[in-house]
Amino acid sequence: MNLLKNAAGLALLAVAAVAHGQSYPSKPVRIIVPFVPAGPTDNQARWAAQQLTTATGQQFIVDNRPGAGGVPGTEAVVKSAPDGYTLLAGNPGPLTIAPNVRHTMPYDTLRDLVPIVLIARSASCVCLHPSLPARNVKEFVALAKARPGKINYGSPGVGTVGHFATELFAFQAGVKLNHIPYKGAAQYTIDLIAGNIELAINQFAIATPHVNAGKLRCLGATSRERSPLLPNVPTIAEQGIKDFESYNWNGVLAPAGTHPAIINRIAEVVSKQLATQDARALYSGQGHEASGITATAYVDFIRAETEKWAKIARVANIQKQ
Repeated sequence: MNLLKNAAGLALLAVAAVAHGQSYPSKPVRIIVPFVPAGPTDNQARWAAQQLTTATGQQFIVDNRPGAGGVPGTEAVVKSAPDGYTLLAGNPGPLTIAPNVRHTMPYDTLRDLVPIVLIARSASCVCLHPSLPARNVKEFVALAKARPGKINYGSPGVGTVGHFATELFAFQAGVKLNHIPYKGAAQYTIDLIAGNIELAINQFAIATPHVNAGKLRCLGATSRERSPLLPNVPTIAEQGIKDFESYNWNGVLAPAGTHPAIINRIAEVVSKQLATQDARALYSGQGHEASGITATAYVDFIRAETEKWAKIARVANIQKQ
């Protein structure tokens, strides 16, 4: 009798979960982007919002909350009701790097948020000013070792992916570089082209026109495979820096406690669209890799990224602020 009751109870819960997912959403949904409009995180959030609006018939609206490296915007999602009506456009800065550069954090990424779906990863290229006499990684490493701490590199700021990725490259190459933080990629790209700094990591969509025009030299790709935007440029790993890879990435997350049926509904819609030829062509043309991983795989990805950047913070002696 007890077994029958338990079975009946489980069946009712399953029916309730399905009904919960089918009734969602019944009103507009906000996707908070903790950065300014027009960047990769914003663009990919708007793409996801469009897919979800089309699939559900309810409006998914992007809400930009920039500032302080994305932490306040992320905190706003953490503190919102876990009802599926406030989502986060996730980025490694506030989720996997900030914990390694801030003394205090208003949230714990994997405790306070539920990763739903990884939209895409964005590889970059290590760019040099053409005046630097190095045409591959081996030549650059030799040059940097001869000038320890004398080669300046730019990043969008302390604790950004550009900062940590360059320190990862320097650590694995066994060289010392000098960090010059900026307030964004546009600013340091101008200085790199002008020769005011010698090196910076730029996303392919930004770097490719300047590389093709001869204004910058791409030393190597930070991805596991070569970029279709610059297919003749080898990866950093191909050139002897074993296992090196670094990506920016964007995905969708929700506050902890959000009903699993809602999580599954969002993941199903976005991952299905990411598998289409149109989506893959769109992201490939921008230098991104469409992903679509969900659930445990996305959690494992975030955990591995956090551990990788924690190691770099230690070896590069990046002080917490």
